[in-house]
Amino acid sequence: MPRYAQLVIGPAGSGKSTYCSNMLRHCENIHRAAHVVNLDPAAEYFDYQPVADIRELIEVDDVMDDDALRFGPNGGLVFCMEYFAQNFDWLKEQLGDIEDDYLIFDCPGQIELYTHIPVMKQFVETLQSWDFRLCAVFLIDSQFMVDTAKFFSGIMAALSTMVNLEVAHINVMSKMDLLSKKAKKDVEKFLDPDPQLLLCEAQHFSPKFEKLNKAFANLIEDYSLVRFIPLDPTDEESIGDLLLSIDTTLQFDEDQDVRIPRDVDEDDADNGACG
Repeated sequence: MPRYAQLVIGPAGSGKSTYCSNMLRHCENIHRAAHVVNLDPAAEYFDYQPVADIRELIEVDDVMDDDALRFGPNGGLVFCMEYFAQNFDWLKEQLGDIEDDYLIFDCPGQIELYTHIPVMKQFVETLQSWDFRLCAVFLIDSQFMVDTAKFFSGIMAALSTMVNLEVAHINVMSKMDLLSKKAKKDVEKFLDPDPQLLLCEAQHFSPKFEKLNKAFANLIEDYSLVRFIPLDPTDEESIGDLLLSIDTTLQFDEDQDVRIPRDVDEDDADNGACG
């Protein structure tokens, strides 16, 4: 049987660790076994207990304090992730050989790790070689998605990530609970939008970049990457709806349903043979 994993990715400050905590708590409430793995070597705080923590392998602070390396925060994080890529066996040992795992990977917030640095792509390929089915859960702060220009910027980052990682991909508009009623109404048009209509409404775009913006709109339409799932972390139903979408993408429920009838059929066949 395959194992399953969410790769929780997105820009810094988009609420990835909070998402992981809430999703783990929700899985516990519905009696599903799930585990969170911290892959952020710069993490300072999270309120879940990780089944594996990259900081036990390497930490950004240690890299930055090394006089021979002399890295800043971003360079230090990239160094840590490249070191991690050379030591994937460490994670395999941490995870053990348990079947039917459902893992949630809390990933770093540096967007370049998903757009052009090969580390996360290598990680995806390694997990697939370990028989994991993967879904990238790309979080964007809903407070950021307040106008068309920022929407285009965010969705292009999501598209770049999707093309680079080449795995199933779900976009999530996080922190919906922090929006005012007016902001929630304004942001609704970005959940399942028409890029061409948004372009027409955005009169503030400079005429100098009109062709570029039209190209963005066409690209977004061509890849059908225009739908966001809203997430209110204070609403259990909202978390459940998102998990259902992820499960459908991973075919998690189908595997559970298929496995039970197969056992029953085998029992029936055995009984028939005995009779």
